[in-house]
Amino acid sequence: MQLTHDTTIFKKQKFPIIVLCENVTNAPNIGSLFRICDAFGIQEIVFNGDESSFISRKMKKTSRATEKYVSSKFITNVEDYLLEIKKEYQLIGLEITNNSTSLQKYTFDFSKPIVLIIGDENFGISDTTLKLCNEVIHIDMFGENSSMNVVQAANIAIYEITKQYQISLKY
Repeated sequence: MQLTHDTTIFKKQKFPIIVLCENVTNAPNIGSLFRICDAFGIQEIVFNGDESSFISRKMKKTSRATEKYVSSKFITNVEDYLLEIKKEYQLIGLEITNNSTSLQKYTFDFSKPIVLIIGDENFGISDTTLKLCNEVIHIDMFGENSSMNVVQAANIAIYEITKQYQISLKY
């Protein structure tokens, strides 16, 4: 028998992870991010860019009301925000660069909370933001294309971070 929202066996918890969305403005992507961040117990989503996408009907339809459960906020300047929190958080960019580390080979350090930074649907994370990151990770891909949808990439990274976090709690 399929379980319902009220009968699942999953323990509700919040992980010390913030997802920073640099110029992610597509309403369905924003809705999907709320949904995945709710599913994985993410502490907060931080947005910058166009606030109108946040209140659109498309976003709310895609999020299936999870925007009510996941803490979120808008910031006007990503660089100022990251400089303000850099001492207390690990800043991890999700982007393919000439210096990025494969997510498959990366071991997360949970001594500080994590800010996972994802970038614009077309242009990724800005160079300014990449320079502020403590680490940059990427997802290995084996097809012809060298990119994937920002939400799909975030899903994969968040899954791996929360998996490693749960494993670290057992040791």
